[in-house]
Amino acid sequence: MRNHQELHGLTLLGQRETEYRSDYAPEVLEAFDNKHQDNDYFVKFVCPEFTSLCPMTGQPDFATITIRYIPDVKMVESKSLKLYLFSFRNHGDFHEDCVNVIMKDLIALMNPKYIEVFGEFTPRGGIAIHPFANYGRPDTPFADMARERLLRHDMR
Repeated sequence: MRNHQELHGLTLLGQRETEYRSDYAPEVLEAFDNKHQDNDYFVKFVCPEFTSLCPMTGQPDFATITIRYIPDVKMVESKSLKLYLFSFRNHGDFHEDCVNVIMKDLIALMNPKYIEVFGEFTPRGGIAIHPFANYGRPDTPFADMARERLLRHDMR
C-alpha cells in the first residue's frame, strides 16, 4: 500500500468534481514513483473511446488508443492519463499526429525504458488508419527492441 509521501504531487485522485478540459491539455498528466524499478514489466492502457477532430473538416474521429510501456523511475497516473486523452476531444490533428504527440508527451513525463502507442481509428470515407509509434531508450537494449517491434508491429 502506498503512503501519503509516495502519493505527494498527485492532485486528481480523490477529487469529487473532475474538470474535463475542452482542448489538448498535456499539463494534466501526473506521474508517481515506480515501486518495482528492480524488474522490467509492461504496463498497458486501452482507451476505446478516444476522440479527436479532423483538422481539415472538423468532423470527429474515433479510435481505440493502446499504450504499452516499460517504466523506469516514473509511471503515469491513470486518471490523469484518462483526462489527458479526453482532452483531445476538440483538438484538430491527423491520426498519425495524435499518436506521436501522445507518445512524446508520455516520454517527457516519465522517461520510460520503452513505450509504444497504437491508434486503431474507425473508418471514415472508406479507409481506416492505424498509426503505430514507439520509442526505446537510446544506447540500451530497449532501442533494439523498439526497432524490432516497429518493423514487426502489424505482423500476425
